[in-house]
Amino acid sequence: MATICGHEAAAFIITDTMANQLALRTLLFQPPYAILTDAHSHIIHWEARGTALVSASVIQAIRPANQCYLTLNDNKKHAVLTDDVHKCPTRVISIENTTSGTVIPLSELRRVKDWATDQDIAIHMDGARLWEAVSTGAGTLREFAKCADLTTLDFSKNLAAPMGAMVVGSRKAIHTLKRIRKGLGGGMRQAGVLAAAARQAVLENFGLKETCTRPTLKKVTKWRASSLSCGRASGFRSGI
Repeated sequence: MATICGHEAAAFIITDTMANQLALRTLLFQPPYAILTDAHSHIIHWEARGTALVSASVIQAIRPANQCYLTLNDNKKHAVLTDDVHKCPTRVISIENTTSGTVIPLSELRRVKDWATDQDIAIHMDGARLWEAVSTGAGTLREFAKCADLTTLDFSKNLAAPMGAMVVGSRKAIHTLKRIRKGLGGGMRQAGVLAAAARQAVLENFGLKETCTRPTLKKVTKWRASSLSCGRASGFRSGI
């Protein structure tokens, strides 16, 4: 998966929630720090506010101006870049793709990544449903994953693996993540059995196995053009 996503290393994680929390903790070095993210994001509403527990971080919940996804302008407007001791600086931007059924365009992700790098801000991508973004033809796993320092992938959502997730990133970051994973009880000697099921889900259900002749996520009928519009603004939800 690391090679497919264009990164140096990867770590298998039991759940995507743990994968998100480990990735965010890995990217946060020295407090105080804040995570800037969409107000609708999974890490705010569906992970028991684990960022406060695991990373002791502040969440900057931002509502996108376009009602779809956070753009470069949103990030520029709300990121805390000052050295003022009264402020909590933004250290990580967390992006969920897809978000409410909307695929964030590669062009926008690249703009955000370039700007964030210049500001010494790390990018985390919650790619639990990144498989669906790729299946629309909006970009490859490698192209999307290169827009983040750490990307999480979920093998159970629409790939039908029994469980499991993965974080891909640099060798140094993944080494740090594995140490944190161990401390939180996420290390397993028996992970190979689960990883094998996840591997088959990627090869056969997602469609990386070229000889697979049955329907796969990559072969399903492309969404109609309207499905690429924003679910929040138009009322459309893709169900993914």
